[in-house]
Amino acid sequence: MFSTESFAYRDDCINFESIKEIMEKTVIRKVEKSDNEAIAKLIRDTFIEFDAPKEGTVYSDPAVFDLYTLFRKENSVLWVGEVNGVVSGCCGIYPTEGLPEGCAELAKFYLCPEARGAGLGKSLMMKSIGSAKEMGYENIYLESLPEFSKAVKMYENSGFRLLEKPLGNSGHDSCTIWMIRSLEDIG
Repeated sequence: MFSTESFAYRDDCINFESIKEIMEKTVIRKVEKSDNEAIAKLIRDTFIEFDAPKEGTVYSDPAVFDLYTLFRKENSVLWVGEVNGVVSGCCGIYPTEGLPEGCAELAKFYLCPEARGAGLGKSLMMKSIGSAKEMGYENIYLESLPEFSKAVKMYENSGFRLLEKPLGNSGHDSCTIWMIRSLEDIG
């Protein structure tokens, strides 16, 4: 079972001298079972950091404690960014129930504070978008919150456009920002 005391995520995040140093020491790989606790802590810590709603979001979703199993579903992938061997971010593609045919969700996109602004987030997102295209998806949908405004700006800059209402059945009914992006222009 998950224990917030057993993994000192913030203590394990490394302070880097430069953005270049972060990217030189970064590995992007698929999620492993041993990542479950670190990723759950990263996600939950992000909600606390930004004072984002906890109910009706991934924070209160029990699946957050076993993302390895969740992302073993066909046509899904969760990419993990490791800096110096420390889980520092994640982003994935998931075939959320109820989405239109040919559409998947960009899901579980989180970074530790020390890794933000260094290119890891963009690398994880582009790796996920490329994976969605390889899996045959035509569109990517996402849900977010106003508290994550910097991420929303990044989505907009990456070709996502706002929707007026949610798609699919993620179960995260506290999310109030819904976006979609076509994959037509991805090579």
